Amino acid sequence: MCPQLVLVEQDPSAAEQEWEGVLRRLEDAGFSVDSAEPGVVYFETRGVERLYGGLQGALERALAAAGTTWDPRAGAAERRFAALAAATVARPGQAVVVDDERTAEFLAPLSLELLPLAAREQSQLQDLGVKRLGQLAALPGGAVAERLGPDGKQAWQLARGGRRGRVRGRRPPAEIVETLEFPEAVANELTLRRALGTLVERTLARPDRVGRFVRKAAVSAQLVGGGSWRRTLTLREPAAEVDRLRIALGPKLAELPAPVTLLRVELVELTEEAGRQLELVAPTGTETRTRLRDGLRQVRASTGGANVYSVVEVAPWSRIPETRALFVPRDD
Repeated sequence: MCPQLVLVEQDPSAAEQEWEGVLRRLEDAGFSVDSAEPGVVYFETRGVERLYGGLQGALERALAAAGTTWDPRAGAAERRFAALAAATVARPGQAVVVDDERTAEFLAPLSLELLPLAAREQSQLQDLGVKRLGQLAALPGGAVAERLGPDGKQAWQLARGGRRGRVRGRRPPAEIVETLEFPEAVANELTLRRALGTLVERTLARPDRVGRFVRKAAVSAQLVGGGSWRRTLTLREPAAEVDRLRIALGPKLAELPAPVTLLRVELVELTEEAGRQLELVAPTGTETRTRLRDGLRQVRASTGGANVYSVVEVAPWSRIPETRALFVPRDD
Protein backbone atom coordinates (compact mmCIF):
# COMPACT_ATOMS: atom_id res chain seq x y z
CA MET A 1 0.00 0.00 0.00
CA CYS A 2 2.97 2.36 0.61
CA PRO A 3 6.09 1.59 -1.49
CA GLN A 4 7.97 4.51 0.08
CA LEU A 5 7.60 3.05 3.61
CA VAL A 6 10.94 2.23 5.22
CA LEU A 7 10.99 0.17 8.43
CA VAL A 8 13.81 1.18 10.75
CA GLU A 9 15.03 -1.36 13.30
CA GLN A 10 15.17 -0.16 16.89
CA ASP A 11 18.73 0.73 17.85
CA PRO A 12 18.66 1.75 21.53
CA SER A 13 22.39 1.17 21.95
CA ALA A 14 23.30 3.58 19.15
CA ALA A 15 20.77 6.13 20.40
CA GLU A 16 22.22 5.97 23.90
CA GLN A 17 25.74 6.41 22.59
CA GLU A 18 24.65 9.43 20.53
CA TRP A 19 22.92 10.93 23.55
CA GLU A 20 26.02 10.34 25.67
CA GLY A 21 27.95 12.32 23.06
CA VAL A 22 25.50 15.23 23.44
CA LEU A 23 25.89 15.20 27.23
CA ARG A 24 29.67 15.21 27.00
CA ARG A 25 29.68 18.10 24.55
CA LEU A 26 27.51 20.07 26.98
CA GLU A 27 29.89 19.22 29.81
CA ASP A 28 32.86 20.29 27.69
CA ALA A 29 31.10 23.63 27.21
CA GLY A 30 30.95 24.08 30.99
CA PHE A 31 27.40 22.96 31.78
CA SER A 32 26.60 20.64 34.68
CA VAL A 33 24.01 18.27 33.21
CA ASP A 34 21.26 16.11 34.67
CA SER A 35 19.83 13.77 32.04
CA ALA A 36 16.18 12.90 32.64
CA GLU A 37 15.93 10.57 29.63
CA PRO A 38 17.44 10.36 26.14
CA GLY A 39 16.37 13.61 24.56
CA VAL A 40 15.74 15.61 27.77
CA VAL A 41 18.50 17.18 29.85
CA TYR A 42 18.44 19.83 32.58
CA PHE A 43 21.35 22.18 33.22
CA GLU A 44 22.06 25.48 34.94
CA THR A 45 23.50 28.54 33.25
CA ARG A 46 24.46 30.64 36.27
CA GLY A 47 28.06 29.43 36.26
CA VAL A 48 28.68 30.16 32.57
CA GLU A 49 26.57 33.23 31.83
CA ARG A 50 29.55 35.56 32.29
CA LEU A 51 31.58 33.34 29.98
CA TYR A 52 29.07 33.46 27.13
CA GLY A 53 27.72 36.97 27.59
CA GLY A 54 24.49 36.34 29.47
CA LEU A 55 21.62 33.88 29.57
CA GLN A 56 20.81 34.05 25.87
CA GLY A 57 24.42 33.47 24.91
CA ALA A 58 24.64 30.47 27.23
CA LEU A 59 21.50 28.94 25.70
CA GLU A 60 22.85 29.47 22.19
CA ARG A 61 26.09 27.76 23.20
CA ALA A 62 24.12 24.82 24.61
CA LEU A 63 22.13 24.47 21.39
CA ALA A 64 25.34 24.55 19.36
CA ALA A 65 26.88 21.86 21.60
CA ALA A 66 23.85 19.61 21.12
CA GLY A 67 24.23 19.79 17.35
CA THR A 68 21.57 19.82 14.67
CA THR A 69 20.95 16.06 14.47
CA TRP A 70 18.49 16.05 17.38
CA ASP A 71 16.68 19.29 16.32
CA PRO A 72 17.51 20.81 19.72
CA ARG A 73 15.36 23.40 21.40
CA ALA A 74 15.90 25.05 24.78
CA GLY A 75 13.76 26.52 27.52
CA ALA A 76 14.90 28.57 30.50
CA ALA A 77 13.00 29.19 33.73
CA GLU A 78 13.44 29.18 37.49
CA ARG A 79 11.44 25.92 37.75
CA ARG A 80 12.15 22.63 36.00
CA PHE A 81 8.68 21.99 34.63
CA ALA A 82 8.40 25.53 33.31
CA ALA A 83 11.74 25.12 31.54
CA LEU A 84 10.59 21.82 30.02
CA ALA A 85 7.35 23.40 28.85
CA ALA A 86 9.25 26.31 27.32
CA ALA A 87 11.53 23.91 25.43
CA THR A 88 8.49 21.98 24.21
CA VAL A 89 6.85 25.00 22.59
CA ALA A 90 10.11 26.32 21.12
CA ARG A 91 11.01 25.74 17.49
CA PRO A 92 14.12 23.71 16.54
CA GLY A 93 17.20 25.82 17.23
CA GLN A 94 15.21 28.34 19.32
CA ALA A 95 15.49 29.16 23.05
CA VAL A 96 12.43 30.39 24.98
CA VAL A 97 12.96 32.20 28.30
CA VAL A 98 10.12 32.36 30.86
CA ASP A 99 10.17 34.95 33.64
CA ASP A 100 9.34 33.42 37.01
CA GLU A 101 6.67 36.07 37.69
CA ARG A 102 4.88 35.07 34.48
CA THR A 103 5.19 31.30 34.87
CA ALA A 104 1.48 30.77 35.64
CA GLU A 105 0.48 32.95 32.70
CA PHE A 106 2.81 31.05 30.38
CA LEU A 107 1.64 27.59 31.48
CA ALA A 108 -2.10 28.33 31.51
CA PRO A 109 -2.88 27.81 27.77
CA LEU A 110 -0.67 24.73 27.37
CA SER A 111 -2.07 21.22 26.94
CA LEU A 112 -2.35 18.65 29.71
CA GLU A 113 -0.21 16.29 27.62
CA LEU A 114 2.87 17.94 29.10
CA LEU A 115 2.05 16.46 32.49
CA PRO A 116 3.33 13.00 33.54
CA LEU A 117 -0.18 11.59 33.77
CA ALA A 118 -1.41 8.23 32.50
CA ALA A 119 -3.92 8.16 29.66
CA ARG A 120 -6.71 7.20 32.05
CA GLU A 121 -6.20 10.27 34.24
CA GLN A 122 -5.87 12.44 31.15
CA SER A 123 -9.19 11.12 29.88
CA GLN A 124 -10.90 11.75 33.23
CA LEU A 125 -9.79 15.37 33.28
CA GLN A 126 -10.87 15.94 29.68
CA ASP A 127 -14.29 14.42 30.42
CA LEU A 128 -14.61 17.00 33.20
CA GLY A 129 -13.77 19.78 30.76
CA VAL A 130 -10.20 20.29 32.00
CA LYS A 131 -7.99 20.46 28.92
CA ARG A 132 -5.42 23.15 29.79
CA LEU A 133 -2.86 23.54 32.55
CA GLY A 134 -4.48 26.74 33.72
CA GLN A 135 -7.81 24.98 34.21
CA LEU A 136 -6.16 22.27 36.30
CA ALA A 137 -4.21 24.81 38.36
CA ALA A 138 -7.45 26.66 39.19
CA LEU A 139 -8.97 23.56 40.83
CA PRO A 140 -8.60 22.89 44.59
CA GLY A 141 -5.56 20.73 45.24
CA GLY A 142 -7.39 18.52 47.72
CA ALA A 143 -10.16 17.72 45.24
CA VAL A 144 -7.65 16.79 42.55
CA ALA A 145 -5.73 14.54 44.95
CA GLU A 146 -8.96 12.85 46.07
CA ARG A 147 -10.04 12.17 42.48
CA LEU A 148 -6.70 11.22 40.88
CA GLY A 149 -4.51 10.21 43.81
CA PRO A 150 -0.84 11.11 44.33
CA ASP A 151 -0.16 11.39 40.59
CA GLY A 152 -2.96 13.91 40.25
CA LYS A 153 -1.61 15.90 43.20
CA GLN A 154 1.83 16.03 41.57
CA ALA A 155 0.29 17.08 38.25
CA TRP A 156 -1.64 19.85 39.98
CA GLN A 157 1.56 21.16 41.55
CA LEU A 158 3.34 21.08 38.18
CA ALA A 159 0.47 22.93 36.54
CA ARG A 160 1.04 25.70 39.08
CA GLY A 161 4.73 25.85 38.17
CA GLY A 162 6.24 23.10 40.29
CA ARG A 163 8.97 23.47 42.85
CA ARG A 164 12.28 25.23 42.55
CA GLY A 165 15.38 23.09 42.69
CA ARG A 166 19.00 23.24 41.69
CA VAL A 167 20.38 20.90 39.06
CA ARG A 168 22.77 18.33 40.43
CA GLY A 169 25.33 17.35 37.86
CA ARG A 170 25.80 13.69 37.07
CA ARG A 171 28.85 11.66 37.98
CA PRO A 172 31.30 11.10 35.11
CA PRO A 173 30.48 7.72 33.50
CA ALA A 174 33.05 4.95 33.44
CA GLU A 175 34.59 4.15 30.07
CA ILE A 176 35.46 0.47 30.48
CA VAL A 177 34.04 -1.47 27.54
CA GLU A 178 34.87 -4.82 25.98
CA THR A 179 33.34 -6.21 22.78
CA LEU A 180 33.36 -9.58 21.06
CA GLU A 181 32.41 -9.93 17.40
CA PHE A 182 31.21 -13.29 16.07
CA PRO A 183 32.12 -14.49 12.55
CA GLU A 184 28.49 -15.57 12.12
CA ALA A 185 25.25 -14.72 13.86
CA VAL A 186 24.85 -16.64 17.15
CA ALA A 187 21.54 -17.49 18.78
CA ASN A 188 22.60 -20.30 21.12
CA GLU A 189 22.25 -19.14 24.73
CA LEU A 190 25.08 -21.34 26.00
CA THR A 191 27.50 -19.84 23.48
CA LEU A 192 26.38 -16.34 24.39
CA ARG A 193 26.81 -17.05 28.10
CA ARG A 194 30.37 -18.24 27.53
CA ALA A 195 31.09 -15.15 25.47
CA LEU A 196 29.57 -13.00 28.22
CA GLY A 197 31.82 -14.65 30.80
CA THR A 198 34.88 -13.90 28.67
CA LEU A 199 33.88 -10.24 28.31
CA VAL A 200 33.25 -9.90 32.05
CA GLU A 201 36.71 -11.29 32.78
CA ARG A 202 38.27 -8.86 30.33
CA THR A 203 36.51 -5.81 31.75
CA LEU A 204 37.33 -6.65 35.35
CA ALA A 205 40.97 -7.32 34.42
CA ARG A 206 41.42 -3.87 32.86
CA PRO A 207 44.11 -1.81 34.68
CA ASP A 208 41.82 1.23 34.90
CA ARG A 209 39.30 -0.85 36.87
CA VAL A 210 41.71 -2.12 39.53
CA GLY A 211 40.79 -0.88 43.01
CA ARG A 212 37.24 0.09 42.06
CA PHE A 213 34.03 -1.90 42.25
CA VAL A 214 31.14 -2.20 39.83
CA ARG A 215 27.89 -0.50 40.82
CA LYS A 216 26.14 -0.56 37.44
CA ALA A 217 26.86 -2.62 34.33
CA ALA A 218 25.30 -3.03 30.91
CA VAL A 219 25.22 -5.73 28.26
CA SER A 220 24.35 -4.85 24.67
CA ALA A 221 24.38 -6.59 21.32
CA GLN A 222 24.21 -5.88 17.62
CA LEU A 223 21.42 -7.95 16.10
CA VAL A 224 21.53 -9.76 12.78
CA GLY A 225 18.84 -7.50 11.33
CA GLY A 226 20.89 -4.36 11.89
CA GLY A 227 19.24 -3.16 15.10
CA SER A 228 20.61 -3.31 18.62
CA TRP A 229 19.63 -4.50 22.08
CA ARG A 230 20.73 -3.23 25.49
CA ARG A 231 20.01 -4.03 29.14
CA THR A 232 21.44 -2.41 32.26
CA LEU A 233 21.84 -3.87 35.73
CA THR A 234 22.37 -2.03 39.03
CA LEU A 235 23.93 -4.22 41.70
CA ARG A 236 22.62 -4.08 45.24
CA GLU A 237 26.22 -3.97 46.48
CA PRO A 238 29.37 -2.98 44.60
CA ALA A 239 31.16 -6.08 43.30
CA ALA A 240 34.37 -7.01 41.56
CA GLU A 241 33.98 -10.80 41.34
CA VAL A 242 33.77 -12.36 37.89
CA ASP A 243 31.26 -15.03 38.91
CA ARG A 244 28.90 -12.61 40.59
CA LEU A 245 28.79 -10.19 37.67
CA ARG A 246 28.48 -13.01 35.14
CA ILE A 247 25.60 -14.64 37.04
CA ALA A 248 23.85 -11.29 37.38
CA LEU A 249 24.09 -10.42 33.68
CA GLY A 250 23.52 -13.93 32.32
CA PRO A 251 19.69 -14.02 32.60
CA LYS A 252 19.49 -10.85 30.48
CA LEU A 253 20.63 -12.85 27.44
CA ALA A 254 17.33 -14.76 27.46
CA GLU A 255 15.62 -11.50 26.40
CA LEU A 256 17.52 -11.24 23.11
CA PRO A 257 14.99 -10.92 20.25
CA ALA A 258 17.26 -12.13 17.42
CA PRO A 259 20.65 -13.74 16.70
CA VAL A 260 23.68 -11.69 17.69
CA THR A 261 26.67 -10.59 15.62
CA LEU A 262 28.44 -8.59 18.34
CA LEU A 263 28.29 -8.69 22.13
CA ARG A 264 29.38 -5.84 24.37
CA VAL A 265 29.85 -5.47 28.15
CA GLU A 266 30.19 -2.02 29.70
CA LEU A 267 30.94 -0.98 33.26
CA VAL A 268 28.66 2.03 33.50
CA GLU A 269 29.35 3.16 37.06
CA LEU A 270 32.25 2.32 39.36
CA THR A 271 32.59 3.09 43.03
CA GLU A 272 34.63 2.23 46.09
CA GLU A 273 33.40 -0.69 48.13
CA ALA A 274 31.25 0.64 50.98
CA GLY A 275 30.27 -2.62 52.66
CA ARG A 276 29.24 -6.18 52.10
CA GLN A 277 26.11 -8.01 53.23
CA LEU A 278 26.98 -11.64 53.93
CA GLU A 279 24.67 -14.49 52.94
CA LEU A 280 22.77 -16.27 55.67
CA VAL A 281 22.12 -19.34 53.49
CA ALA A 282 24.30 -20.35 50.54
CA PRO A 283 22.45 -20.36 47.17
CA THR A 284 21.22 -23.69 45.81
CA GLY A 285 23.87 -25.45 43.78
CA THR A 286 26.87 -23.72 45.34
CA GLU A 287 28.26 -26.96 46.79
CA THR A 288 27.76 -28.82 43.49
CA ARG A 289 29.58 -26.13 41.51
CA THR A 290 32.41 -26.11 44.04
CA ARG A 291 32.87 -29.88 43.79
CA LEU A 292 32.74 -29.72 39.99
CA ARG A 293 35.48 -27.08 39.92
CA ASP A 294 37.61 -29.17 42.30
CA GLY A 295 37.18 -32.22 40.07
CA LEU A 296 38.12 -30.27 36.96
CA ARG A 297 41.23 -28.91 38.65
CA GLN A 298 42.22 -32.45 39.58
CA VAL A 299 41.74 -33.67 35.99
CA ARG A 300 43.79 -30.77 34.62
CA ALA A 301 46.55 -31.39 37.13
CA SER A 302 46.83 -35.05 36.14
CA THR A 303 46.20 -34.93 32.35
CA GLY A 304 46.86 -31.35 31.31
CA GLY A 305 44.77 -28.24 30.86
CA ALA A 306 43.68 -28.99 27.28
CA ASN A 307 41.91 -32.27 28.02
CA VAL A 308 38.62 -30.94 29.43
CA TYR A 309 36.05 -29.83 26.86
CA SER A 310 32.40 -28.86 26.67
CA VAL A 311 30.02 -29.57 23.81
CA VAL A 312 28.56 -26.29 22.54
CA GLU A 313 25.82 -26.21 19.92
CA VAL A 314 26.50 -23.60 17.24
CA ALA A 315 24.21 -24.69 14.37
CA PRO A 316 21.58 -27.17 15.60
CA TRP A 317 19.60 -26.65 12.39
CA SER A 318 22.41 -27.91 10.16
CA ARG A 319 21.96 -31.16 8.20
CA ILE A 320 25.63 -32.02 8.67
CA PRO A 321 26.18 -33.60 12.11
CA GLU A 322 29.79 -32.42 12.34
CA THR A 323 28.77 -28.76 12.09
CA ARG A 324 26.00 -28.84 14.70
CA ALA A 325 28.33 -28.68 17.71
CA LEU A 326 31.89 -27.87 18.65
CA PHE A 327 34.25 -29.03 21.37
CA VAL A 328 35.30 -25.94 23.35
CA PRO A 329 37.96 -26.02 26.14
CA ARG A 330 36.26 -25.67 29.50
CA ASP A 331 37.63 -22.73 31.48
CA ASP A 332 35.71 -22.93 34.75
